Amino acid sequence: MNRVHIKTYGCQMNERDSEAVAAMLRARGYRIVPDEDNCDILLLNTCSVRDAAEQKAIGKAGYLAQRKKKRPDFVLGILGCMAQNRGASLLDQLPDVDLIVGTQKFHRVPDYLDNLRAARDAGVPVGTGIVDIAEEAGSQNTIRDHLTTELAEAADGAGEPAPQVSAFVSIQQGCDMHCAFCIVPKTRGDERSRPMEDIVAECRALAERGVREITLLGQIVTSYGRRDYAAADGKGAFVQLIEQVHAIEGIERIRFTSPHPRGFRDDLVAAYARLPKLCEYVHLPMQSGSNRILRAMNRPYTRERYAEIVAALRAAQPRMYFSTDVIVGFPGETDEDFAQTRELFAACDFDMAYVFKYSVRTGTPAATMEAQVPEDVKEARNQVLLDVLRENSLRRSSALVGTVEEVLVEGRDQTGARFTGRTRGNRVCVFDADPRLVGSLVPLKIDRVSVSTLYGELVLAGG
Repeated sequence: MNRVHIKTYGCQMNERDSEAVAAMLRARGYRIVPDEDNCDILLLNTCSVRDAAEQKAIGKAGYLAQRKKKRPDFVLGILGCMAQNRGASLLDQLPDVDLIVGTQKFHRVPDYLDNLRAARDAGVPVGTGIVDIAEEAGSQNTIRDHLTTELAEAADGAGEPAPQVSAFVSIQQGCDMHCAFCIVPKTRGDERSRPMEDIVAECRALAERGVREITLLGQIVTSYGRRDYAAADGKGAFVQLIEQVHAIEGIERIRFTSPHPRGFRDDLVAAYARLPKLCEYVHLPMQSGSNRILRAMNRPYTRERYAEIVAALRAAQPRMYFSTDVIVGFPGETDEDFAQTRELFAACDFDMAYVFKYSVRTGTPAATMEAQVPEDVKEARNQVLLDVLRENSLRRSSALVGTVEEVLVEGRDQTGARFTGRTRGNRVCVFDADPRLVGSLVPLKIDRVSVSTLYGELVLAGG
């Protein structure tokens, strides 16, 4: 009775947290299984960025709680941001939940599950669910374990083991920015960074296991170490870290997410011109193109400064690819404000974007602001930006037809018939390949494209 399934909602940080919990559980003797219908313990790692994400997780938990009527020993847990945000109040709505663990206590999950199993085996009533959402000093240092694809499949006893070729590495947690729309400072806590030597050691160990691409993760990843490390040779702590990861033999590509425009100082911009392993792809959250709305959001930059950053990055690396986040319908957003957002959005020529309709998050300053925008207006503005994005993305993808792109082969695609990988610009590619090429950097000639995917053929040596 030790089969665990972890269902993850939300961002890449949540994916990394789930991976670490899975690794810790496997080390404790639990089996990580891919089928939620074939598990003894089901953990929901949740998101609170938008109300819809919380409602989706609550609905899922309510549905799963019905399983306990047939299997009283089934264990249901809620982890992550929603657990942190709502805490014990979740038990009022979901009394059958056994475990609620916040964002600074992921490393305690194995202990709590051991306790629940021991009580069950001894026939001791557990009573109300276990709730732990307390802050813990040093919790940013506990997300360091990895469960590779090979280990995950072996743990389930099925499937063809495959090497893990890319990995997320958590370097920083928490946020001190306090944007008016965002609940992350409440759910993730104050900004705190891991020691640089620990991060580099983790990346080196991953390289020794065959990982070729590292993505550095943080709530505000570009703020890494700003209180802990002094600048050296004009380079801040984040760039110093990138340089050390860059020096690791076996690591071929470096990415990071999510940054803040404030973090793109000269040292980071210049890194794109001089560090070949740093992929020419940037996720640069814009949020709005109106200076008035940016001030209301408590975003400390202007539309002019944002455009300067984009131009500087393209000057440093002409092949740069960009993605962004934009919120439409923020309280008080007028037609003129949105027109400015649309103008800047189009001018930046994004390859990909996450466009969100503003969602009220109780406990944030924006939740009580006047002039809330009607839902139909939000929807219309959302569609306008999606149409611009589709046009931009298809045009930029089409320009790649006939070119040869370097692709890291990640594994089989969803059909299992072909293979998939990504370009340095983070474009998904689909192609035919030999399974032995997984983990290799290969030249791919692009012969057709869709809005989000490139299709092509491998360029044979001597061909």
